[in-house]
Amino acid sequence: MLADPFTIAANSPTPSLVFAMQKSDGYGSLRIDTGLNGYRLKINHTPNPKVGDKHYIQILQDKDSTNPYTSATQRVTATASLSIFVPPFGFSSTNMVDLVEALFDTILDSEVTIARLLTSQS
Repeated sequence: MLADPFTIAANSPTPSLVFAMQKSDGYGSLRIDTGLNGYRLKINHTPNPKVGDKHYIQILQDKDSTNPYTSATQRVTATASLSIFVPPFGFSSTNMVDLVEALFDTILDSEVTIARLLTSQS
């Protein structure tokens, strides 16, 4: 099991992320950033002895943004994992680079590491 919480030295504009356990089911976990920066971290492990094990990590960021079509403020979510979802508004290319770098920072942090993820720690 990974430390709870664990701190990630991330890049600007959010130099530090502290992910605390929100729920865990033995196959993964959902963690939230205690710094109220809108980040969530999902880690899943799917063991399959026939075809191999699947390990998945996803970082999400929620943000209130102004919809340019309606001028209404609404919550949008961007995610980064093996694929990246960019909402139709609210996140610039720079925001998305920062989000993906936060994911890399998390995976490469000494408290997480790829090796620990591959042993189904979450």
